[in-house]
Amino acid sequence: MAATHPDAPALPRDATLDASEVRRFGDLAAEWWDPKGKFRPLHKLGPARLAFIRQEIVRHFARAHGGLRLFDGLSVLDIGCGGGLVSEPVARLGATVTGIDPAPENIAAASAHAASQVLAIDYRACRVEDLVADGRTFDCVLCLEVVEHVPDVAAFLSECAKLVRPGGLMILSTINRTVKAYALAIVGAEYILRWLPVGTHQWERFVTPDELARHAAAAGLAISHREGLVYNPLTDAWSLSADLDVNYMASAGRPA
Repeated sequence: MAATHPDAPALPRDATLDASEVRRFGDLAAEWWDPKGKFRPLHKLGPARLAFIRQEIVRHFARAHGGLRLFDGLSVLDIGCGGGLVSEPVARLGATVTGIDPAPENIAAASAHAASQVLAIDYRACRVEDLVADGRTFDCVLCLEVVEHVPDVAAFLSECAKLVRPGGLMILSTINRTVKAYALAIVGAEYILRWLPVGTHQWERFVTPDELARHAAAAGLAISHREGLVYNPLTDAWSLSADLDVNYMASAGRPA
């Protein structure tokens, strides 16, 4: 990643965080682990997201495909971990997991649930910048359904990328900025099906795959693979797909 010019102005503290978004999700903290509650869509997305995470970690770190503890020896950071819906299955696969979220209510919910499952996950109510200041780096950094909620995606990913060790991997998921995404992710999911509270998403903050690739490259990462996430109403299930029009995931490596 290119060095920052010494005369460059410091990023404003709100460039990578929208306080109203933090409050929105913090207010729903009690519902994280209710599969029929406000976070039902994330519960449904879980298996497909985890399949992509497994696939990309196996590929990037040349791991054997089998085994219950596929991620043994890997350190994983879950940015915007919420209640721990991704942190927990990744920990069960053997990774040493750190989960961060700026909403203390989310961290409290995540910590309580992990304790009930006897899972040792390092949950912290903090921002990405706090770990950067501590000099932390990880083998794999997860940033799932987060970038569409921050004011400045380029600034945010620049900070996130600093937490990926040389030779490490970042895995992201977000929503494409298309008319189809507006129709399905906002009109359909929020107003018609009521899967999500109205106002959960702002279409202008959605990120196209090309924009994500440019932001990643500016941060010193190279997108290596992308796949879409599509919903089948007949089976009420999500799966990986070549269709990137709405939800999609991407993996990006940092050179060793």
